[in-house]
Amino acid sequence: MKESVQPRAPFKWTTVLLRWEWILIPLLVLVMLVNSRLTEYFWDPYNLGDATFNFSEKGIMAITMALLILTREIDLSVSSIIALSSLVMGLAASQGASAPVLVLLAVLTGTLAGLFNGFLVIRFAVPSIAITLGTMSLYRGISQAILGDQALTTYPESLSSLGQGYLLEPIPYSFVTFLGLALLVGIMLHRTRWGRQLYAIGNNPIAAQFSGIPVNRYRLILFTLSGSFAGLAAAFLTARISSTRPNIAQGWELDVITMVVLGGIGIAGGTGSMLGVVLAVLLLGMISFGLALLNVPGIVASIFIGGLLIGAIALPPLLKKLFRVGGKKH
Repeated sequence: MKESVQPRAPFKWTTVLLRWEWILIPLLVLVMLVNSRLTEYFWDPYNLGDATFNFSEKGIMAITMALLILTREIDLSVSSIIALSSLVMGLAASQGASAPVLVLLAVLTGTLAGLFNGFLVIRFAVPSIAITLGTMSLYRGISQAILGDQALTTYPESLSSLGQGYLLEPIPYSFVTFLGLALLVGIMLHRTRWGRQLYAIGNNPIAAQFSGIPVNRYRLILFTLSGSFAGLAAAFLTARISSTRPNIAQGWELDVITMVVLGGIGIAGGTGSMLGVVLAVLLLGMISFGLALLNVPGIVASIFIGGLLIGAIALPPLLKKLFRVGGKKH
């Protein structure tokens, strides 16, 4: 007796074209073309390379923020973890620690802070937005209490070369690290069982739990990774500016969340891709770079980026609704 073969669903071009990445790619191309028309300095290779300094650290944090939002979690403390990790780096540098030790301490501090976030979320079953809002104040408060209005600026020269140097001119170490980590995490997310389970948690955490997926263990791992990546971002940022201040990276958590949401990671969880996040990081980076070349005030840039975020939230369901209505008419 022959087995019945289930017919495949018909291929639809609208399914492909409605993928968020296919909207971000032409947007990125458009932004770069407009910038090149408005200023002759945009395509200078060294200008473009130096522009990546301003968003690579945020991009590193956006990688793990994407995983958290994908699983219906969030970490508002990432910028405060940078402040705490940078503080530890500054204190260790004042005691003569070498550059590799300083980077290791930054990542270790971030890892412990992220682990603490995950422990609190799981132990007390409180929404992560509430827990990380509290630890955001805690970690930043520790830095402010110790530093006051002072700054730590005693860092070895070799650390500055990490934050300001190039792997291959004019490509900075931080940008290469961002792309490498995004590629690695992207492969794990889209090509492994681990990634499929993350999508399952994002779609329905209760069903995922009953199907045998260790949801709480994954949450703890993701919060810990978020802290580790924030610690790494702190190492690059501190090395780049050779300074630790209590207000370092203040407000960055909103920029990181904007990158993730603009990249197509659904705020309700369960949807999105790492490619979309990378494209969003590049898009926002090129917008900011172009506006800076044109000497546009920062407040105007914030308004523009805020409009992009609103559009990123509202446009996908609107497009799906329009195509669905159009399909019914035919």
